[in-house]
Amino acid sequence: MLSAEAIKKIDFELTKYPADKRQAAVMSALRIAQIENGWLSPECIRDVAHYLRIPEIAALEVATFYNMYDLEPVGKYKITICTNISCMLRDSDAIVNHLQTKLGVGFNEVTADGKFCLKEGECMGACGGAPLFHINNTEMHEFLTVEKVDAILKELK
Repeated sequence: MLSAEAIKKIDFELTKYPADKRQAAVMSALRIAQIENGWLSPECIRDVAHYLRIPEIAALEVATFYNMYDLEPVGKYKITICTNISCMLRDSDAIVNHLQTKLGVGFNEVTADGKFCLKEGECMGACGGAPLFHINNTEMHEFLTVEKVDAILKELK
């Protein structure tokens, strides 16, 4: 069930589109629901679709197409590492290996304490700052080194 606060935020997003184009707000509505719940359960996707008065499949298609939406529970900090060619050419493999070793998890796994989840990401549009990762889809860290990653993790703990 969407909270009153989530509905208020979705209603604001709906003001950006013509009244007969409610589906245009689906990405924003899914983002709002995910922030509130931590991930998008099938029930949550259904609730967003019903509120927007669109078919459930239309909301599900969006949620499954974009990698910023999580269809399973993730850790408190979701670290999405770019492994595209530009980052690979600048040693993203070393960053991936370091994170997997340090946290004890692979891609799409959550640490035992529920704090961290590692995700593999495609191009994030900032190849000049490679290698890089996002934290919770909102905070980007570029020009990563093992030392910089350790400092970031220390801040998050």
